[in-house]
Amino acid sequence: MRSPSDHHAYPTHWEADVVLRDGGTAQIRPITPDDAQRLVSFYERVSDESKYYRFFAPYPRLSDRDVHRFTHHDYVDRVGLAAIVGDEFIATVRYDRIDGRGMPAAAPADEAEVAFLVQDAHQGRGVASALLEHIAAVARERDIRRFAAEVLPANTKMIKVFTDAGYTQKRSFEDGVVRLEFDLEPTDRSLAVMRAREQRAEARSVQRLLAPGSVAVIGTSRTPGGVGRTVLRNLLDGGFTGRVHAVNHAFPDDMAHLEPEGVPAHRSLRAIEEPVDLAVVAVPAERVPAVVAECGEHGVQGLVVLSAGYAESGSEGRDRQRDLVRQARSYGMRVIGPNAFGVSNTAEGVRLNASLSPQLPNPGRLGLFTQSGAIGIALLSGLHRRGAGLASLAGIAGISTFVSAGNRADVSGNDLLQYWYDDPRTDVVLMYLESIGNPRKFTRLARRTAAVKPVVVVKGARHTGSAPTGHAVPTTQIPDATVSDLLRQAGVIRVDTVTELADTGVLLASQPLPAGPRVAILGNSESLGLITYDACLTEGLRPLPPRDLTTAAAPDDFRRALAEALTDDACDAVVVTAIPWVGDGNAGPGDGDGSAKALATAVREAAQASGPGPAKPVAVVHLEIQELAEALAGTGGEPAPGTRRIPAYPAAERAVRALAEAVRYAHWRQEAAEPGRVPEYDDIDEAGAAADIQVLLAPADGTPADGAGRGTGDGKGDGTDGGTGEATGVRTGDGKGGGTGEATGSVPGDDAGLGVELSAADTQRLLARYGVSVLPALPAPDPDAAVRAAERLGFPVALKPTAAHLRHRADLGGVRLELGSETELRRAYAELTDYLGRPEELGLVVQRMAPRGVDTVVRAAIDPAAGAVLSFGLAGAPSELLGDTAHGLVPVTGRDAAELIRSIRTAPLLFGWRGSKPVDTAALEELLLRVSRLVDDQPEMVAVDLEPVVVAQQGLSVLGASARLAPPPPRTDLGPRHMPAY
Repeated sequence: MRSPSDHHAYPTHWEADVVLRDGGTAQIRPITPDDAQRLVSFYERVSDESKYYRFFAPYPRLSDRDVHRFTHHDYVDRVGLAAIVGDEFIATVRYDRIDGRGMPAAAPADEAEVAFLVQDAHQGRGVASALLEHIAAVARERDIRRFAAEVLPANTKMIKVFTDAGYTQKRSFEDGVVRLEFDLEPTDRSLAVMRAREQRAEARSVQRLLAPGSVAVIGTSRTPGGVGRTVLRNLLDGGFTGRVHAVNHAFPDDMAHLEPEGVPAHRSLRAIEEPVDLAVVAVPAERVPAVVAECGEHGVQGLVVLSAGYAESGSEGRDRQRDLVRQARSYGMRVIGPNAFGVSNTAEGVRLNASLSPQLPNPGRLGLFTQSGAIGIALLSGLHRRGAGLASLAGIAGISTFVSAGNRADVSGNDLLQYWYDDPRTDVVLMYLESIGNPRKFTRLARRTAAVKPVVVVKGARHTGSAPTGHAVPTTQIPDATVSDLLRQAGVIRVDTVTELADTGVLLASQPLPAGPRVAILGNSESLGLITYDACLTEGLRPLPPRDLTTAAAPDDFRRALAEALTDDACDAVVVTAIPWVGDGNAGPGDGDGSAKALATAVREAAQASGPGPAKPVAVVHLEIQELAEALAGTGGEPAPGTRRIPAYPAAERAVRALAEAVRYAHWRQEAAEPGRVPEYDDIDEAGAAADIQVLLAPADGTPADGAGRGTGDGKGDGTDGGTGEATGVRTGDGKGGGTGEATGSVPGDDAGLGVELSAADTQRLLARYGVSVLPALPAPDPDAAVRAAERLGFPVALKPTAAHLRHRADLGGVRLELGSETELRRAYAELTDYLGRPEELGLVVQRMAPRGVDTVVRAAIDPAAGAVLSFGLAGAPSELLGDTAHGLVPVTGRDAAELIRSIRTAPLLFGWRGSKPVDTAALEELLLRVSRLVDDQPEMVAVDLEPVVVAQQGLSVLGASARLAPPPPRTDLGPRHMPAY
C-alpha cells in the first residue's frame, strides 16, 4: 500500500469550517497519523450501540492495527475525514476505493465503500450530512464516481442520511444488511438539499446570536462609563427578557452584584453556574484570546466582539483577527465583529439591545445590517425620527433585528440573508455594505430572498478598488458597474445613498407593490405637482397629468381625490402632494397640529378603503409640514390596529425615486415567478471539449499541470489573438472600424499569468464544439500569399494586421475592406507595409468579408470571488469609452440573454434605430447562451473573448476569438457547504 509521501501531500484545501444544523460550527479536515490519540479518545466516547452499527458486531475498543489503518491514508484510494470541535473528534467518515468484487483497488476503479461514525452526543446535529457532502467532493476530485454503503436495517438514522442526500441511488437487501449505492454526480435534488441545509444551519446560527436566553458582558467596568458598562446599561434599559451577567476579572472577590444595576457580578465566566448563550466582549484585544477560551469551555454559543485593534489596525491586527475566528470556530462559536457596534432584536419575547445604541429601536418590519457602526447609528436615528411607531404598535420605520458587524470576520451579510429569508418578523431587508466577500454566494442568496421580500443595498467603498481596512475578503477586481449588473440580475434594489436606503425601505415596508409604472399625482399645489411629474419622467415612470386640488383644499377634498385615484384602473400608484395652507383663516394642512392630523387621517382612510381591486401604494410629499409626516407614521397618536401607514417625504424626488425602485422590483418579482431556462443544444459536444481541454492543459512531459487543484484567480483574456496569422477584432462589413480593446466596466483583468493562452486554431476548435464558428482568416506574409489566400477564401476580402499594437485599431488606418480583385489587394498590401511597417511586424492576414451589420463584443471570464461572468456590449466606443457593457452570472437563461442585450444604453442600434433594419438578435441571444454553456460546462475555460461579432439582419459572424485555460479551482459554488476560510 502506498504511503502519502509516495505521491500526495496532505491536501490542505480539503479543510473547511461548517455550520451544523443547530447553528454551532465544526471543522472538517483529513485525518493524519498525528490524530491517533484523538481517534482513540473519540472511540471511547461512542456508545456500544453506535459501535455495533458501525462494525456489525460488538467492538469495544480499537486495536493498534485499527488505529494505524484509520489514521494512515494515501489521500487517493483511502481517505478519512474528521469533524472536530474543541480539538476533539465528534465524527469520522472514510472511503476505500474498491473494484467490482468489493476488493481494495486503485484507479481507474471508480467506486468506493464509505462508512461513518458519529459520537452519540452529537447525533442529530447534521454532522454526518456535512461529512457526506465533503467526502463526496473529495471522491469526485479523485475520480470516484459512486459510493457504496452497507448499513444494518436498525440504523435508521444513517440510512436517512444517505437517502435524504438527493443523489441517484440504488437500494438492495441481502444477508440482513441494507446495501446502498449512489452516484456522486450532483443532481438538482442534491444541490437543493444542500442549499436548504445550508440555509437552515446558517439561519439557526444567527438566531442563536439574536435571541439568547442569557447574556454575559465581559469587560464591564466597576464605574459608570466605558464600552462594557454602556452595553450592560443598554441591555437593561431595553428590557431584555433574559438573564444578564457582568464579568470583570478586576471585581472584588466579595462583590456579588453590580450596583446600581443590580445584576450578578463575576470575576470570570467560570463562576457563572448556569449556561450563557451570548457573550459581549469588551476587553482589550490582547486579552480576547483568554476570554474566547473561557467562553468556549463554558459552552457559550456566540460572541459579539466590540474590541478594536484587529485588521483595521494593520498586519499584526489582521493576524490577531484570523486567530480570533479560528479559536472561536474551534469551540463551535460564531463571531459578530470584531470592532462591532452590536446587535438588537425588538421581538417582544427578547428585547435585546446588545449594542452601543442608547435605545432599543422600536419594533417594525425592517431588518438592518451594516458594516459600519457610524452608519448603523445614523440609520437607526434617522428611522426613529421619521416615525418609528409606538412601543405597543409596530411603526412605519421600525426595526425587527439589527446587526452592525464591524470587520465582519465571521458573521456577514450572507448569514443575515439566510436568517431573514424566512423570518416572519422581517418584510424588508436593508443592508449597508462596504465589501462583498463572496459575491457569487451573495447574489445567489439575495436572489432567493428577493423572490419573497425586498433586499435594498447601498454599497460604500465603490471606487477605492479595495476592501475597507479590516475586511478580510477575497481579492476581486470586479468594477462597480459589474457589481450593479449582478445585483440587478439577482433582484437586489441597489441605491446610492443611506438616505435612499431608508426612503426605499420605508415605502416597501408599508405599501403594497405597484402593478405597473403608471402614477397618479394629486395635491394642493400645482407647482409641486409638476415637480413630482418631472421626477416621475426622470425615473422612467409614466405619470398621469397632475390633479390640482387648489390651495383651498380641505382634508375631505384630499380624501375624495385619493379614493378616486385608487379606484382608477388607469393608475398603479398615487403620490399625494401637500404644502402649508394659505387662506383667509380657515384651517388647512399646515395650520397647526390638528389640521395635519386631520389630513393624515383622511389620507389613511382613503387608502384603507380603496375598494375591492388590488391595493396600490401611496406616498405623500410634503413641504414643511413635519406634523403631517409624524401623523401619517402613527407617532402622533395610536391609530386602530391594522390602520394603514403612509410614508411621507420632504422632497418629491425622494418619494418618486423610492416608488420607482418599488416599480422595478415588482417587475423583477413578476419575471422571477416564471424563471427562464438554460436551453439544450443537440450539437454541443461537451465530452469532446473536455477531452481537448485535458490535452491542452497537460504539459509536454505528461506530469500534472502546475497549479492543478488550485484556483488561478485568472480573469479575462488580454485581447490578443491566439497565433500568428489569425484575425480578430476588425469589422469587415461597412467600412468602419470595428472592435476595440477592453471594455470599461468589463470583468477582471488577466493579471495572474497562470494558465494557457490558446492558439487561434485551438480556440476555434473548442468554440466549434459548442456550435460557435469563427470566420476563417489566412496568413499573408507576402503579397503573393495574400493573393493565394484571397483566391482560396473568395473575393471580396479584408486585409488587416494582427500585431498586438494594431489589433482593434482601425482608426490608425490598418484595415482595408471590400478588396474585390487581385489588383486592389496588392495595392492595399503595399500601402499597409509602407505606412505601418514590415509584413513580419504586422502579421497581416486575409479574411473573407462578412455581411454588414452591427459590431458587438461578447466576453466571459472567471473572477476568483464572483465566478463566471458573461459580458455583452457594442464594439468600439460604446463599450470602451462609455462603459456601456452589460454583465450577468453564468449560467444565463434565455430570458437573461434577452435582457442582457436589451439592457445596454445603445441597444436601440440593434432594433432599427432611425429607420435602419433590425438585426438578428435571436442569433445573438443564441451565441450568448452557447458561450455561457461553454464556460459553465468547462470550468477550466477561464476567459473567452469574441470581438467583433457582426450581427446582420440574418445571422451573425464571429470575426475574432481568443481564449485562456487554467486548472479549475477545487471548490466552486456547487461544492460542499463551508464557511469562508481563515
